[in-house]
Amino acid sequence: MGPTVGVPFGSLSRARYRGAVIRPSGAQESLNGAVVEYYRQWQAAFVRPEPCGRDWAAIVSPDAGLPYIGEAQGWGLVITALMAGADPDAQRQFDAILRYVLGHPSSIDPDLHAAEQNERCESINGGDSATDGDLDIAYGLLLAAEQWGTPTHGGPSYADLARRRIEAIKRSLVEPRSHLLRAGDWARDGDDDVSRISRSSDWMLGHFRAYRAVSGDPFWDAVLEAHLSLITRLQGSYSHGTGLLPDFVTDIDREPRPAHGEILESENDGSYWWNACRVPWRIGTDAVLSGDPRSIDAAGALNTFARNTTRDDPTRIRAGYSLKGRALTDDLEPAFVVPFAVPAMLDPNGQQWIDNQWHYLTTTPVRPDAYYPATIGLQVLLVLTGNWWTPGVF
Repeated sequence: MGPTVGVPFGSLSRARYRGAVIRPSGAQESLNGAVVEYYRQWQAAFVRPEPCGRDWAAIVSPDAGLPYIGEAQGWGLVITALMAGADPDAQRQFDAILRYVLGHPSSIDPDLHAAEQNERCESINGGDSATDGDLDIAYGLLLAAEQWGTPTHGGPSYADLARRRIEAIKRSLVEPRSHLLRAGDWARDGDDDVSRISRSSDWMLGHFRAYRAVSGDPFWDAVLEAHLSLITRLQGSYSHGTGLLPDFVTDIDREPRPAHGEILESENDGSYWWNACRVPWRIGTDAVLSGDPRSIDAAGALNTFARNTTRDDPTRIRAGYSLKGRALTDDLEPAFVVPFAVPAMLDPNGQQWIDNQWHYLTTTPVRPDAYYPATIGLQVLLVLTGNWWTPGVF
């Protein structure tokens, strides 16, 4: 018998999807069952107990070039909190991942997480943060506050830990003039071009709403507005007809624009590539949960592009596009396919389309060497089935 859970998986009573109009076909019990089965496969593949002989747990990322990265730990916390009620050991697993996170503070802002560790669980490459990891860590802590309240090992409450991290995000990860997210705390005091970039996959609109609701700080209204406005401008000026966003924008302290050539990771930094593939899921999730017309419009543009490009066949989605919609590769990669299922929830004429995506997602095996697509896929499943919710916002 697990601990009492505030919002058990499958309860749905608090998941009011203000913008969604459809979900995958089938009985809710069957849909939930598919999520639980996928979660068990994901858990067996990627949740590593007691790494390096410590009382931690960590999400391993064999396809990321490093065994432990901040993005993975953030996702692990969010997923584990949302699966409470289906997994009787969810709080134990959550607390073990949290101990790993707290055991690896950033070398720059110790209230953030050092984003990269080697096989010996040692922080490397400067030991600084990556924005997406800390955004999800804070969000996961807020979910845990509503699920359980206090860690099993005692100490500060989940809510107190979340507020401390949200304050660190505010001071170290947000450009103070534009209110746009930086790529990490390493960019806080930088004056070079790479310190003035933002990653589109970090624009987690629903997270900003949760931070505002829980903290009462209007600063997060400004952050939300800045990112919604930028999404609208980018789609209108650079990707009209597709809605695609680039992996990175530059000059966030002045006039943000898509990166040109390689600025941090690859020559496709200004294209819809391995970071931006998460954007349809992120914007779509805010659209279906909040019903914000700007998020709905942005997600709708992405859905229209995907349907027109694929003729409702998810296997026609390619692993990378120019912002104008030209495929950059012939590869089929699940990480690029499954995020488009979330904007489909907004399409009243898209039942067959979303059902095709559901089939693709639930029949694509969880590969133990492919953490990235599987972990995105599990979170997409949670949204599609009504099992995602925004702490503090119902």
